[in-house]
Amino acid sequence: MTDKQAEATARASIDGLAAQIQQQMALKSALSDFALEAEGDLATALESFSAEHSSRWAKPSLSGLSRSELAVDMFITQGEVAGQPVIDLFAQTQELSDANRAWLTQWRRSFNGLFEIRNVDSDSAEPNQYELMNWLTEKVYSVRTNLNLISEVASRLEVGEIVLARLLPVAEDEWTFSGPITLLGKLGRPKLAVAIGNFRQWFPQQLYGDAPELQEAAWESVKQQYDDFLAFFGAEQVTLPGYKLNKKLQAYQEATTERRLADVGIDSNKSLKTLAQESGISEEEIDEAMNAVGEESKVAKNLLQSSQSLKMVVPKVKLPDELRQAEAVTVLIHPRWGETFLTDYSRLEALLEKASATDEETTLIDRLVLKYLQDDKVILPVWQRLAKTYPAKLEMALQRVLGQPAFDIERDLLSAIARYGKSLTPQMPESASVPEHLDQLFKSVLKSLGKDADGKRSGKKKAQKKKSGFGG
Repeated sequence: MTDKQAEATARASIDGLAAQIQQQMALKSALSDFALEAEGDLATALESFSAEHSSRWAKPSLSGLSRSELAVDMFITQGEVAGQPVIDLFAQTQELSDANRAWLTQWRRSFNGLFEIRNVDSDSAEPNQYELMNWLTEKVYSVRTNLNLISEVASRLEVGEIVLARLLPVAEDEWTFSGPITLLGKLGRPKLAVAIGNFRQWFPQQLYGDAPELQEAAWESVKQQYDDFLAFFGAEQVTLPGYKLNKKLQAYQEATTERRLADVGIDSNKSLKTLAQESGISEEEIDEAMNAVGEESKVAKNLLQSSQSLKMVVPKVKLPDELRQAEAVTVLIHPRWGETFLTDYSRLEALLEKASATDEETTLIDRLVLKYLQDDKVILPVWQRLAKTYPAKLEMALQRVLGQPAFDIERDLLSAIARYGKSLTPQMPESASVPEHLDQLFKSVLKSLGKDADGKRSGKKKAQKKKSGFGG
C-alpha cells in the first residue's frame, strides 16, 4: 500500500467514525426525549434524580453549565426506575437495529471526570480529537468531538485546560463528550486540589468512575477502618468527653499502627535506623535515596538517623478544637459510610428515652430533629439507628417538625430525609484511602501553604482546617 493509499484509508476511517458518532448522538437525543416526555414512574424517577443531584451541586455551587441538562444526561445512562435501567426501558419500547442496541449497552460505561487536555490534534480546519487525562485516576482517553459540542467551547479546549466533563464511549478506545462541559482554566496545583475536592462533593459516585480497582481499594480501606475500630472500642457507637475521646483515638491509632506493622513483620519498638541496618542498607545507600527525595530529604534523613522507635515518630491524631472541647462527643461508625462525629447525639438519645417529656423537652427534641435534618453530617445510618432504637418517639417528632400528622417512620423516613438533600446510598468517606498521585498532589499543596512568592516560609502561621476523621 502506498503512502497516499494509507492516508486515504486512515481518512476514510476517521470520516466513518465521525459519521458513527453523529448517528449515536441522534440515538442519544431520542433517548433523552424518551425520558423527558415520559409520565408516571419514569417521570417521578427523573424528578427525584434531578433533585438529589441539584442539591449536591448547590454547595459548593456547580456553575458554568446547565444543571438540568447535566442531570438528564446522567439519568439516561445511569438512572433506574424500580431497579430497571432507563436504557433498558427505552430499548424495550423501540424498534432498534443491532448496532443501536450495542451502542446503548456500551453507554453504561459513561462517566464524569475532571480532565486535563494533554494534546489537541488539528487534523482538519477544526480540532477534532483530544487526548484527555482524568485527574482522579490518571487514565488517558482519546476523545472525539461531535456536532452537539458548542463551537465556542470547542475553540477553547487547549492543551493544559482543566475541564469538568462527561465522556460517552463511541467505539473501542474512542470517546466523545456527553452533555455540558465546564472549562475551569489552566489551574495551578492549589486550585486543582480545590477542583478535585469540589468534584468529590458533586459526584461522589463518580469519584473513580473509570477505575473500579481504585474504587474497590478505597472501599476496602473504609471497611478496614471499621474493623479496626470495632477491635479497639468493641462497639459501633462510642460517647466520651471530647478531651478523653481525643486521647482514646490516639491510643487507637497507636494500636492500629502497631498491629499493621506487626502484620508485615516490622517491630514498632525499633527505629528506622535500626531496621535499615538490619536490612543491610548502608549509609551511602541511605544518602543516595534521600538525595533523590529532594527538599524533603532532611526530614527523612533525620528520621532514619533518629534512635526513636517507629511508634514514637508516627504523627498523633488530633480532633478539631470544637470536638476536643465538647462536653460529650459521639462517634458512630459504619462499614460503608465511615465515621460520624456528633456533639449532641447523646443528648437527643436521653430525651427520646424518657417515658414522657415536658413541653420544654418536646420543643428541644423537635429542635434537634430539625437540626439533624438540615445538618449534612447526619447521614442515613444515623437516622436508621435512631429509628430502630426510638421508632415511636422519633416518628412523633418528625410528624411535628414536618407538619405531617400521618407520617409513618417505616414508610416515609427515607423520602423525608432525601428531601433534605441526604443521600440514600453510601458516599465515599473522606477518611478513605486515595490513589498515590492524589495523595502526592494534596501533600505538595499543603507543603506550599505558608510560603511566600520566593518560596520562603512566611512569618505568619496560617490556620489549616483539620479533618475529624481518624482513618489511616
